[in-house]
Amino acid sequence: MALTDALQIVSLTDPGRVRGHNEDCVESRPESGIVVLADGMGGYNAGEVASGMATSSITAGLAQAWTREALKGLDRAAAMALSQSVVQEQAAKANAAIYAAAQKDPHCAGMGTTLVTCLFYDDFLTVGHVGDSRLYRMRDDVLEQLTRDHSLLQEQIDSGLISKEDARNSHNKNLVTRAVGIDPEVEAEVHSYDVQVDDIFLLCSDGLNDMIEDEEIQMTLIALRSNLELTSQQLVQAANDAGGRDNVSVMLVRVIKSFAVERGFWATVKSWFR
Repeated sequence: MALTDALQIVSLTDPGRVRGHNEDCVESRPESGIVVLADGMGGYNAGEVASGMATSSITAGLAQAWTREALKGLDRAAAMALSQSVVQEQAAKANAAIYAAAQKDPHCAGMGTTLVTCLFYDDFLTVGHVGDSRLYRMRDDVLEQLTRDHSLLQEQIDSGLISKEDARNSHNKNLVTRAVGIDPEVEAEVHSYDVQVDDIFLLCSDGLNDMIEDEEIQMTLIALRSNLELTSQQLVQAANDAGGRDNVSVMLVRVIKSFAVERGFWATVKSWFR
């Protein structure tokens, strides 16, 4: 099953109503099941440099490492383990490249980026994330946040110092505790999930979820799920209508059909005729 037949992927990024330029970056390689979103930070447009380096480095690196030859002979569990390894490895390589660039160019000093990397294969998804950009899944009309923000605000919520309701009005929203390119090394948080037909996955920068509630995101996905292009436009418009205080980016992935990998005798026979 070709992933381009099984997955529908759309993306949209917008500078918002306040920022003069867009430091978000999105990139996908549908044929390889790779989807990446990054939200940069840093002065002199360095955030734009960091997010661009992250997305290009990771998509190219995954495409090179995640090959038919590398997967040959692996069962589903082994492929899942490999996916987690390569996602972590490519995040580390992107971090090293961004950190090195920041050390060389004074204009890029302190630049960094959040990151969400998704890799789809064999009816599962592996996600690696750093920072407060998010991955959501909508299944059976229920929206669930699959990533946990690496942020001071999330730590305060986890420790009971602040409620989720009060967090909406906190001034600490943009203080991330982990980012790509800030330190010599970074560890992405990596997990794998089974996927089902009709699942919709949403990758977004905090310019979306800081502006509109998860309930509004959910209602938009339910109402417009048959048209992902329109869904992405409506989500960005809603964020801008709510103030658009940050760049806003969304990537939507809908599972149209199963993309399970055939194994065993008949898979071997079919491979003879390819």
